[in-house]
Amino acid sequence: MRLETTRKTHLALQALRVLDTTDAPIKGKDLAVLIDTTPSFIAQIMKPLVDADWVTSDRGPTGGYRLAVELAPISVLSLIEAVEGPTVDGKCVLQGTPCSDADQCPMHEAWVRGRAALLIELAKTPVLHATTQERTAS
Repeated sequence: MRLETTRKTHLALQALRVLDTTDAPIKGKDLAVLIDTTPSFIAQIMKPLVDADWVTSDRGPTGGYRLAVELAPISVLSLIEAVEGPTVDGKCVLQGTPCSDADQCPMHEAWVRGRAALLIELAKTPVLHATTQERTAS
């Protein structure tokens, strides 16, 4: 299992939070300032959100990024997978290669159960809850 959250995921969450506060489009350079990143990095942060159809991106003088969906049904797991890619890659947690059915690593069964529990929790946690938690932690 690959579960990695990077600054990119954190910034994507911040961008969703900002976009959730307005119906007006926000220019990339303005959004970059609001979430404390560079204008050159904002496109990399926003592309997965646009690809997931959660955000629209319109060019031109009246364009910008705009939230396209309600955030309530989006889970933290969905956000992580949208930004970072699949969390389950079939690789052994110890060796980085697939565990064979005939020769499983000593952690295989425990990791399968632990991974399942973690994925369930992440899938149950809405992005809105995560943004609320972040606001109170900041």
